[in-house]
Amino acid sequence: MKSKKLNINGKNYEVDAEDQTPLLWVIREQVGLTGTKFGCGIAQCGACSIHLNGALARSCVIPLSSIKSSDKITTIEGLSKDDSHPVQKAWLQVDVPQCGYCQSGQIMAASALLKRKARPTDQDIDEAMTNICRCGTYQRIRQAIHLASDLTNSPANKKLG
Repeated sequence: MKSKKLNINGKNYEVDAEDQTPLLWVIREQVGLTGTKFGCGIAQCGACSIHLNGALARSCVIPLSSIKSSDKITTIEGLSKDDSHPVQKAWLQVDVPQCGYCQSGQIMAASALLKRKARPTDQDIDEAMTNICRCGTYQRIRQAIHLASDLTNSPANKKLG
């Protein structure tokens, strides 16, 4: 086991794990942030989605050895302290979740999309949102992303984006 320093949600952590341990398990088991979920283990479903240095990443296939102490990791818990992020607000307003299992990954993917493209089209959303939702809430997810875009780009909320 090796000791490694990680910056997760703006806080520094010291963890002890094997180099090949997936980042997902370090986040959940060592750090105790359980909002990031295990789904498939092969980066296909997106339940484990995080932001790594601001870009969307699937943490189930990222070995701990590939993370540098200067890397910035953001999990669903770090997106906002009080669910005030425009995507979180929109998710609640549209009532997106059914079972909710995939939702943290969906929200992380949607927030990464809106960071790249402030006003995504339906096609942009379909191409970017590759996460799997067993409940099939894709239409509500699309609706919530459009609403989050409106919330982010309204003059009153420019500071939230």
